[in-house]
Amino acid sequence: MSSRFKDHSSMRKGSDIRTYAKEIISSISEKFNQIGRPVKIMHVCGTHETTVAKSGIRSLLPDELEIISGPGCPVCVCPAEHVTSAIQLAKDGHIIVTFGDMFKVPDQKLVTLARAKSEGLDIRIVYSVTDALKIARENPDRKIVWLGIGFETTAPMTAYSLMNNPPANYYVLADFRLVPPALDVLISDPNHGLDGFILPGHVSTIIGTDPYERFASEDKMPGVVGGFDPIDFLIAMDMILQQILENKPRVDNAYPQVVSKKGNQMALDALEEVFTIADAKWRGIGTIPQSGYELADKYKQHDARSLLKEPIVLDNDLFKGCQCGSVILGKIKPQECGHFLKRCTPETALGPCMVSDEGTCRIAALYQSKVIR
Repeated sequence: MSSRFKDHSSMRKGSDIRTYAKEIISSISEKFNQIGRPVKIMHVCGTHETTVAKSGIRSLLPDELEIISGPGCPVCVCPAEHVTSAIQLAKDGHIIVTFGDMFKVPDQKLVTLARAKSEGLDIRIVYSVTDALKIARENPDRKIVWLGIGFETTAPMTAYSLMNNPPANYYVLADFRLVPPALDVLISDPNHGLDGFILPGHVSTIIGTDPYERFASEDKMPGVVGGFDPIDFLIAMDMILQQILENKPRVDNAYPQVVSKKGNQMALDALEEVFTIADAKWRGIGTIPQSGYELADKYKQHDARSLLKEPIVLDNDLFKGCQCGSVILGKIKPQECGHFLKRCTPETALGPCMVSDEGTCRIAALYQSKVIR
């Protein structure tokens, strides 16, 4: 590949953005034609899917160059037990504190935190874990439960909150998930048919690029860490096609402004201090080995699950007919689900993929006029 597309930050200076976009698209089409077969690329980031859908990128690329949305939405893969447990804890008289993206996520019976709040339970939306700590200090006679969800990107905030002498009445309902083990699941599927991954920029700011190296060296799977505006994504596509064309799988970094090889060591140290890695359930997918964070013994006194009279475990975590699991794994497109934009809409969501701003179904519903193939 020419150095022009490697150093896109300097290239943009003095370059008309439309002309630049046309040049990248031309480069992508040329490489695809040289490859001479259908190509299937999966990204694993909900923000990437928003970029692709909102800007109509799919409509600008060759028909047989397929961009698939993978398990990149943390709200979507958060198990239904999280919602059910939070509501039970609220019924027990505790204050539940959460980001807004979990507020309308339904459990397997379509019950949401929003509905529970409307019925009089004390459930509060905040903008940061700092707000949760403030509420705990202001309510010393009540237990405060912070809903800790997300990937490696958001887990450090919760880790810091526990490392810095939190109030004794501050608890965490932790359901954080790790991205690399999910890629193992995708690669191990003999029918996946994937030719490469556009790797998540946000997650990679924390973990760096090193954890992906084994996918290139052992599984021969090309990977490129990509940024979030349309040009960033197109650059990542161009770089991954170059790898396929050369038949030299590796991990390229198309987002060097914020992503390094080793990641954010301070954040990684905090994660290692506060959490242990354990097998974890992914909604609609099942249990993935060593794919979740749970509180280490040193911090167990802040584990909200200890407040439950008995653990809440659900055998079926999706509403009947909901295809979120298959959508998350890239096995079907949202439009192939029988409920899509019929019974399941952004206003009447049956599954988490239609609720979150990073959910593939919601994105498809909002931007389907942009030709989401």
